[in-house]
Amino acid sequence: MGRRRRWRDGLGALAVLGPDGEEVRVPLEVASSYRARTKGLLGRGSVDGAMLLSPANSVHTFRMRMAIDVAYLDRRLTVIAVRTMRPGRLGLPRLRARHVLEAEAGAMDEWGVRVGARVEVVEGSAESADGAGRLG
Repeated sequence: MGRRRRWRDGLGALAVLGPDGEEVRVPLEVASSYRARTKGLLGRGSVDGAMLLSPANSVHTFRMRMAIDVAYLDRRLTVIAVRTMRPGRLGLPRLRARHVLEAEAGAMDEWGVRVGARVEVVEGSAESADGAGRLG
């Protein structure tokens, strides 16, 4: 099989690849260490862009202050499921999922994150993202 994707905790950009070849870039926070994945978006009132939890195949929203969109990604970063979760919920594990993307509820639809879509992680500063799709 292919090489395992491994990112470090930090900031970057998420590129959502549209079916027409268009690309939407969104600020991204990567949580790949156990500590960062465990904290995730807990306790936050909002998120600027998205957070990638890797490796991960499920999430919960206990102690969250907001509803979130959750996209489950396979090893090729193809979206295999998208759900909106209210605070206080436990998401079921997705067997094929290797990574989980989280954002404020409603954001993923705006960015084109839906089943079958491909995304890319662009490492580096969040300033490399143009902020497209930012909810007010």
